Amino acid sequence: MRAPNLLPSALIGAVASARSMTPMAALAAAHVAGGETPGRLRLLTHPLFTAGALAMGVGELLGDKMRSAPDRTVFLGLLARVMSAGIAGGALAPRGRERTGAGLAVSTALPLAYATLAGRKRAMRAIGQTRSGLIEDALIVGAGAAVVAWAVGRGR
Repeated sequence: MRAPNLLPSALIGAVASARSMTPMAALAAAHVAGGETPGRLRLLTHPLFTAGALAMGVGELLGDKMRSAPDRTVFLGLLARVMSAGIAGGALAPRGRERTGAGLAVSTALPLAYATLAGRKRAMRAIGQTRSGLIEDALIVGAGAAVVAWAVGRGR
């Protein structure tokens, strides 16, 4: 059974719901490894984007464990999710369907941001901020890498 062509776009939106910079970092890592996304977005192949996306991805993972870190549903957090999901969703969509992929990723990321925040808050009460954050990091970074690798591999 063949998965729908836009499934990677929806899945990367789910990743963006929990970690706004992980989709960009996963795309940058795929680019460094020589992968090419199905959708055409010139920005993704620029060396400055690659370096910046990787740095922002690491920075977000570190900053998330700080007590002063804002909830992912504050305005700037949601804006980052919209931008990241949109870019990544478009990049992972089939060529010619980039806008649809971007819209699907954004429409997945926004409601799931509230759901993942609720889950994280429950986990923080149970096991603390740092441990819950590290577990969430592992799950989301792994999911982001898997989705991008799958989408890039499908395009070959």
